[in-house]
Amino acid sequence: MKPASPECPSCRRAVLLRPQNPCFPFCSERCRAIDLGRWLGGEYRIPVTSPDEDDDGDTAPERPPHDA
Repeated sequence: MKPASPECPSCRRAVLLRPQNPCFPFCSERCRAIDLGRWLGGEYRIPVTSPDEDDDGDTAPERPPHDA
């Protein structure tokens, strides 16, 4: 059974591996530039929650200092 070829992260077309494709993991220079534009435009973000917030977004109650 032949392994599935990787997909371009931008357009989902099949991608040639690095020796035949200098734009790998993208299928073309165009898809590579589109992805870069998304990064620079802030479309890709890692969600961050503060340790002081619970699931509702409310701040957690103050904790008393710990005596050592």
